[in-house]
Amino acid sequence: MFKTIIWATDGSEAADCALPFAKGLTKGQGHALVVVHSKELLRGRAGGHPIYVNEDELQEKIRRQAEEIREEGVDVTLKIETGAAPGAAHMIADVARGVGADVILVGTRGHTAIGGLLLGSVTQRLLHIAPCPVLAVPVVETAQASHQPEREKVEVAQ
Repeated sequence: MFKTIIWATDGSEAADCALPFAKGLTKGQGHALVVVHSKELLRGRAGGHPIYVNEDELQEKIRRQAEEIREEGVDVTLKIETGAAPGAAHMIADVARGVGADVILVGTRGHTAIGGLLLGSVTQRLLHIAPCPVLAVPVVETAQASHQPEREKVEVAQ
């Protein structure tokens, strides 16, 4: 059903939670994974500066992840798109159109609906502009914590 899968990542833990799902969809022959990272720039008189101070480190992490997936036998393409902030959702949607993506996987940070509106959610925007289905994967710890009672930690003396 899904032949061309996009994993959109900003290098965060939330994005990393979506990676196993993206890899799972690439099982079998004829599937391709496109890893997309949007390097957003704040524009000013002095030019553009990445919104993430550690942008170089994030890109290196994402390159390593793409290479590890490739070593697992998956057909992987890495696309790092650069544009003005806020524009990550549009950059991801443009890549999806360009590669003929069947689905986009993204992580969510677990903001409330109001928090997502106030903070501006890439996932929320993608749901409105993407040319294909968007699979939003919650951070595992956040999803589990909201459905399970909090457990006390018990230390065992050795």
